[in-house]
Amino acid sequence: MTRYDTSTRLIQETPFRFRIDQREHMLVPGIVFASGDLLPEEQALRQVVNVAMLPGVVRASYAMPDIHWGYGFPIGGVAATDIASGGVVSPGGVGFDISCGVRLLTAALQRDQLATTLNRLMDELDRTTPRGIGQGGLWRLSEGQLEGVLYGGAGYAVQHGHGLPRDLDRCEDFGAVADADPAQVSPRAVERGLAQVGSLGSGNHFLEVQAVEKIYDPAVAAAFGLRLGQVCVMIHCGSRGLGHQICTDHVRVMEKAMPGYGISVPDRQLACAPVESREGRAYLGAMAAAANYGRANRQLLTEATRTAFRHVTGATVDLVYDVSHNLAKIEVHEGMRLCVHRKGATRALPPYHPDLPADLAPYGQPVLIPGTMGTASHVLTGVTGADAFHSTCHGAGRTRSRHQAARSTDGRQLRDWLEAQGIAVRGSSWRGLAEEAPTAYKDVDAVVAAGVGAGLCRRVARLVPLGVVKG
Repeated sequence: MTRYDTSTRLIQETPFRFRIDQREHMLVPGIVFASGDLLPEEQALRQVVNVAMLPGVVRASYAMPDIHWGYGFPIGGVAATDIASGGVVSPGGVGFDISCGVRLLTAALQRDQLATTLNRLMDELDRTTPRGIGQGGLWRLSEGQLEGVLYGGAGYAVQHGHGLPRDLDRCEDFGAVADADPAQVSPRAVERGLAQVGSLGSGNHFLEVQAVEKIYDPAVAAAFGLRLGQVCVMIHCGSRGLGHQICTDHVRVMEKAMPGYGISVPDRQLACAPVESREGRAYLGAMAAAANYGRANRQLLTEATRTAFRHVTGATVDLVYDVSHNLAKIEVHEGMRLCVHRKGATRALPPYHPDLPADLAPYGQPVLIPGTMGTASHVLTGVTGADAFHSTCHGAGRTRSRHQAARSTDGRQLRDWLEAQGIAVRGSSWRGLAEEAPTAYKDVDAVVAAGVGAGLCRRVARLVPLGVVKG
């Protein structure tokens, strides 16, 4: 690999926008949307600089307010490459958990109506939500069914009785990314994916019962189906072992292929290939297949949640929206056909964008920002004229690694503290709880305020936790 000087110097342009000037090897500047208190470690800023060196990158290498160090790209990184000019796709700009995302459900139930049955509901969700490293899911597939999932995503799940047709109108891409190519998914990835549809996994993934604590924009909240005091469920998970294996496989292929295209990158984790190359097309086809797997995964968990609510409370559950925050998509911006990488960043379409369903068009896309255990989550919407290719943050953003959090936090004490705050906790392990302690993350309210202050999004509602099932 070529060696580059990646030391950074930030120039503050506005209260929520910092610039890293373009210099040798950088094709575009770096732009960090954050307040001074949210700025990340130098390692993450160097990754912003590195991404600005990718072939074909346009406009800027962007970082969202929840930026922190990741694999290749920073988590919270957004970058687009011009396909016509040899722009590349980099698996490091998507990450290992392809199409990891968030789904928000609303229940026909108010918070005070749930008070006497919350613990019973959490016990039922605990019993019926598969989770943990390597654990199986709710739908064990044949290889033929898995191929259907890889092509059809949430739509395939709905066709097989796992949900409602209306659910697909409330999913990004209507539940399935086009141009999936299961032939580019390795046998090992297939093996890992056969038994995990309908499972949370581990790490920061969760299923959380929440209540709408505050509404900032009544008209948009009503259009999204949200009302004050309403019970909601937020599901955060992705493509499990299948997506991880696809990233692993295609990074290796691209690393070997780069010299043949005359590509050198400052970090081997930024391995890439031109979008229109054989390797680029193969990765995008496999990535789309993994994205569809992730959407089917959340669809299965939705149906399990509906069943639990029906059994315990009798309440119906509707889908507000499902959106990914680890994906590369082919989009048109300012007349250019671009490959837009969003890693730990959420697409935030403005009002009247053609990709929105008709009834949401006047309001913009629902944007779902989960907090951490014991903290609030937010519903936002996209805004007209936003920078960064209609993107915003995806969560709170870590400040400490899982290992650091586990060393300094006792899982049992954390559970007891959360229970004392009125939050029912159902964890799969004490260490898993400790790794996700709220103190290991940035303040999600401050992250959202920075995104709003930078003009990337607009507040709609704030949700608070009532109970959490942790992976």
